[in-house]
Amino acid sequence: MQNGQTVNPRKLSINQVKEILKTRSSLSDGEIKSLEGDPRRGVQNLLASMRKKEAAKENHLHKMMRRERELHAMGYQLVAGIDEVGRGPLAGPVVAAAVILDCQKGCLFNELNDSKKLTAPTRERLFDLLAVQAEAIGVGIVDHAIIDRINIYQASLEAMRLAVRQLSPQPHYLLCDGYSVPGMDLPQEGIRGGDASCLSIAAASIVAKVIRDRIMDGFDALYPGYEFARHKGYPTALHHEALHLLGPSPLHRCSFKWGGA
Repeated sequence: MQNGQTVNPRKLSINQVKEILKTRSSLSDGEIKSLEGDPRRGVQNLLASMRKKEAAKENHLHKMMRRERELHAMGYQLVAGIDEVGRGPLAGPVVAAAVILDCQKGCLFNELNDSKKLTAPTRERLFDLLAVQAEAIGVGIVDHAIIDRINIYQASLEAMRLAVRQLSPQPHYLLCDGYSVPGMDLPQEGIRGGDASCLSIAAASIVAKVIRDRIMDGFDALYPGYEFARHKGYPTALHHEALHLLGPSPLHRCSFKWGGA
């Protein structure tokens, strides 16, 4: 059970078994049999808890993949989920992502969820997983200057259209978080709360969030004093304080009301 080797759990303390179950993503059949044969109640409780968590993940995955599976049964084999991030910040771009998942690899995606419900390290880890396992990923970025020119709603739509155009192969059907996207010559539907209920939209929310956060981290070095790496441009007290002291940076959206700046 340690370093990829099957170990008799009776040689380990219950706390050691607990730590291994916490850090390992999966166990071999031999390891599970060893745990099943361990007479200690504490080990059996840990095994039961592990199985309960696995069942919850499988149930979550089944619910999240429901719409994609329905569409696959209707003949839409390449289904893209779309989401955007960055409508609320006072500075920086709006970023959208479009993701096509291979449902045959669904077991690898049982942790996907609305990016807002995940920690930053979890988002980064899942982003790396998606970069390898997703069928296709497209990203659209619309900067602050265009946001000021066409407004944030239109900029968000344009970012989503750009993300879909970046997909290769192109999808057969689009699932959009919240509302459909005009100007797309593809069948689509908007799903309210889709980032928390639809697997491909959840994947898109993670990709968009990680990419935008990385962009803002980079801007933090270019514009010191605004603390972009900490608040990512959102209207926090820290951000308002920086605006009060320094005024707007070249990244700030002049069309937004900064209240308190």
